[in-house]
Amino acid sequence: MLTLGRGVVTGIGKRPSATAAVPPVRLTAPAVRIDPARLAAYASVCGFPASGAGPLPLTYPHVLGFPLAARIMASRAFPLPMLGLVHTSISLVSRAPLTAADRPDITAYAAGLRGHRRGTEVELVTEARVDGEVVWEDRSTYLARHGGGAGGGSASGGGGGDRAPLPVVGEWRLAADLGRRHARVSRDYNPIHLYPLTARMLGFPRAIAHGMWTVARCAAEVPEAGGLEAVFHSPVLLPTTVTYGAAAGAFELRSPGRLHLTGTVTGP
Repeated sequence: MLTLGRGVVTGIGKRPSATAAVPPVRLTAPAVRIDPARLAAYASVCGFPASGAGPLPLTYPHVLGFPLAARIMASRAFPLPMLGLVHTSISLVSRAPLTAADRPDITAYAAGLRGHRRGTEVELVTEARVDGEVVWEDRSTYLARHGGGAGGGSASGGGGGDRAPLPVVGEWRLAADLGRRHARVSRDYNPIHLYPLTARMLGFPRAIAHGMWTVARCAAEVPEAGGLEAVFHSPVLLPTTVTYGAAAGAFELRSPGRLHLTGTVTGP
């Protein structure tokens, strides 16, 4: 919350541009302790089986690295205003299993900016190392919405268009407080996820689910996956009911008339 407050202040007066420079800084948290209680709460909110002594959920190291990524986004040198950034895509790969007993070194840095038809995207990289070797990596893009954007961008913002739906294998009812529950386990307190009022202040009609919750909930359906790529197409307004479709390693999340998320998983 303190980092978010700092991001609000440092974001005042920033004018996003894809030609700006990202701060050449890498933040590292050494030997990060994984709290079993927090891990269990995360697994419960996101639908993963209790991991115990087994491998961490594929998406969990993102949570460990988020405080570092947030510090980068909240810095005065970061060219985009932190408040209101929207997660647009993610690529995760696990090169070796991580467990709650491990003490990984977590590093985060901004890899660069690119134009998007709705504004400017930044790519943030998070890595987990054990004994100096990268065992897990996350490459995520976040969008700062503003006029004068360029390029295609990764988030369609559309409702599915001519894409044929995948076979539906699950239906999930999402409560109005899902954003607040996920914020407590992820420490991502972006106001767009918390309450209708705070979401409306940033251009959304209601609170929206965290992109990381939607991708984690899909990943929980394939807990043995060793890699995942996903694109966030349109926000999931809360409360709502969504359908999970999957076939041959591909997955998607839909609600009536809206395509929210598409992705693929790979094996261990």
